[in-house]
Amino acid sequence: MTRHAAPFAGFAVVVLWASAFPAIRVAVPEFGAIGLSFVRLAVAAIALIVVGLLMRIRLPRLVDLGWVAACGLTGMAAYQLLLNWGELHVPAGTASIIVSAAPLVSVLVARVLFAERVPVIVGVGSVVALAGVTVVCLARSGIGFGAAAWVVVAAMVVQGIYHPLQKPLLRKYSSIEVATYCMVAGVVMTLPFVPVDWAMIVHAGPAGWLSAAYLGLLPSALGFVLWAYAVGRMPVALSTSLLYLVPPVAVMISWAWLGEVPTVQEAFGGVIVLLGVALVSQGERLRRGIRRRNAARMHVDFPE
Repeated sequence: MTRHAAPFAGFAVVVLWASAFPAIRVAVPEFGAIGLSFVRLAVAAIALIVVGLLMRIRLPRLVDLGWVAACGLTGMAAYQLLLNWGELHVPAGTASIIVSAAPLVSVLVARVLFAERVPVIVGVGSVVALAGVTVVCLARSGIGFGAAAWVVVAAMVVQGIYHPLQKPLLRKYSSIEVATYCMVAGVVMTLPFVPVDWAMIVHAGPAGWLSAAYLGLLPSALGFVLWAYAVGRMPVALSTSLLYLVPPVAVMISWAWLGEVPTVQEAFGGVIVLLGVALVSQGERLRRGIRRRNAARMHVDFPE
């Protein structure tokens, strides 16, 4: 049972994070983009603080508050606001396909900030994924959809920036500590904008509140906890590869929940995006494996 706990946690995260996209489509018309961002972040922050008090997590050091603020701005406040705004017009499955390209932005940021080497195959994968995102963004006609699709692209960019920004914090703190710090920072940064959607928050219906509570408690708070558990007990390549399942699962949930069916062009673009992301995250490992097999084969063919 223990042996299967980590994969089970990983698959649970896939379902939770995939379900967030249709849940946003239900809640955002009730709360508005800012209102939903604040409610979701606040619910998740409260849940994580309660867990953190039980686990006696540490407060962040003063010297690390800059990194916490950067992560809270990109991965929480800006990402939530942009994604919610975009999903006012973009179908949930389409949004999940676009956001799945975030790893290519993470690679670029890691190169700039931390001088990490970018192999040629990663550059190729980035170009492929960007081409797929473009295909998805151009799939449907209409000015409203077109502008909103590029807002979701902006959400994908800030999410991609967020992932490598966590690295300095994760060297000093646990995953749950970092998630709690960043979630609280996101709430603080969103708070000044709440008056814009305050009337919508006050008058939101039961369906909207149920979806917002679900988003905060399950995809956000529980999702982070389960993901930390899975990543800590599975090979990085395996846990990362599970995230490729988020867009197709999101499309299926959106079809069952909201009746949204992707167009053929969106499905084709999604396949291109996933191929590009696979090259970015797994291409170098596969290349090294092929080189080792070729070297072993040559050693067998030409013994000393």
